[in-house]
Amino acid sequence: LLINYHCQRKSCKAARLQQPPYVMETSDLGDISMQAYNEKLAILPRKQTSQAPVCCSSRCNLAVLACFGFFVLYALRVNLSVALVDMVEINVTKPANTSDLGCPEHSNASTVRYNKTGKVYNWNADSQGWILGAFFYGYIITQVPGGVVARKVGGKWLLGLGILGTAVFTLLTPLAADLGVGYVIAVRALEGLGEGVTFPAMHAMWSSWAPPLERSKLLTISYAGAQLGTVISLPLSGIICFYLDWSYVFYIFGAVGVLWFILWAFLVSDTPETHKRISPVEKEFIISSLQHELSSKTSVPWRSILTSLPLWSIVVAHFSYNWTYYTLLTLLPTYMKDILKFNIQEDGFLSALPYLGCWTCMMIAGQLADYLRQNQMLTTIVVRKIWTAIGMVGPAVFLVAAGFTGCNYRLAVALLTLSSALGGFSMSGFNINHLDIAPSYAGILLGITNTFATIPGMVGPVIAKGLTHYNTIGEWQTVFYIAAAIDVFGAVFFLLFGKGEVQSWALDGYHLHRK
Repeated sequence: LLINYHCQRKSCKAARLQQPPYVMETSDLGDISMQAYNEKLAILPRKQTSQAPVCCSSRCNLAVLACFGFFVLYALRVNLSVALVDMVEINVTKPANTSDLGCPEHSNASTVRYNKTGKVYNWNADSQGWILGAFFYGYIITQVPGGVVARKVGGKWLLGLGILGTAVFTLLTPLAADLGVGYVIAVRALEGLGEGVTFPAMHAMWSSWAPPLERSKLLTISYAGAQLGTVISLPLSGIICFYLDWSYVFYIFGAVGVLWFILWAFLVSDTPETHKRISPVEKEFIISSLQHELSSKTSVPWRSILTSLPLWSIVVAHFSYNWTYYTLLTLLPTYMKDILKFNIQEDGFLSALPYLGCWTCMMIAGQLADYLRQNQMLTTIVVRKIWTAIGMVGPAVFLVAAGFTGCNYRLAVALLTLSSALGGFSMSGFNINHLDIAPSYAGILLGITNTFATIPGMVGPVIAKGLTHYNTIGEWQTVFYIAAAIDVFGAVFFLLFGKGEVQSWALDGYHLHRK
């Protein structure tokens, strides 16, 4: 009856290309497989709804403001990586029989510092590793709770307050440094608690805002702010350290975080239904495109979620990718200074280059992914797997190659930049696959995967610092080997077990049938 009724409309074919399918209740289908269910689903027509362009829309405005939010988030996260170089004394005794120590000083390297008023602390390599990793001990705690809370109360205030809290603790970092290394570790852990809710909250918001065929572009715009924050904050932190002192790094970025929260509080709504300035056409378009992908159930199918192999494929990929990502994020400034012998000003600029490449690839890959899906050139899962392979295997290859460049400064920077740049493809791969397999529970799923993906941030810097006590080229090669091997393993696992369609346990009809 549905087919006969809707196919009488003249615009049935056009509507089929734009709208999600009418969903048959699995209680009407009996005990059929999910594959058969999806095949039956695919032949049903779609309801006609006016297309609302992305440009200048409310969902586009949300993506842009979220982009600035994640810009602030990562600026607050990574500024310590540069400031720490200036905060600690260099007091390392290297073994006399080591032949592969760091590179010689640059012939044109500046030896004059404009400002040396910042305090310096006698923190050894192990203490620095714990300081860099402490953030993630707080970050891991609030991942799943953040997803659960965001699904119940919405993500707007959860995300906003998370970034605000991080900004406040960033402002307190210089005071903590004066009090002692333990206080710095505590402040960084508290910053992690605030940031831990942000990604699950954002995913929960996009489950109500992003039409299925626009997910790649909208999510890559919003999450690209993380790369943009890294690109700008690393060199800017170096400049601040050079002309002022390291304490101003925390004061300036903390103040920017507070300013962003004020804008977020007044301009954003949790859902299209509660947005005061959205057009009726856009509201109807978003709601109709999502109405058969979202579950109205208040209970969470925890058993189905935790036994879902497609979810675990995202977990493994996310963990593996973040091992490389966090290793470079926290330790690349140290590598640039101690091995390649760049000064603090050059250090910030050159450490930012890889993330500029990542941001560029992320934006291009997101647009291309949705183009291929909208024009039915590739299925969702094929796009996700290809992009994941490029974004994980590619970085692994160039990261290993960077370890063999010796003291060829230009080649080392170029290979590290290529490694991080290709990682941008993964944002349209496994990184948003949560919304493909269970949009109603996307925030919770991201909380689960990000919990495991935070572990590399906790142990990666500690292990890397433990392996590079003498900062030799050979020690850093070992660090790169480990990261590359883990990256490739994660990519292979996702290629084997990843899925691109909504899972049965994430649909209303499935729950009715089970009951």
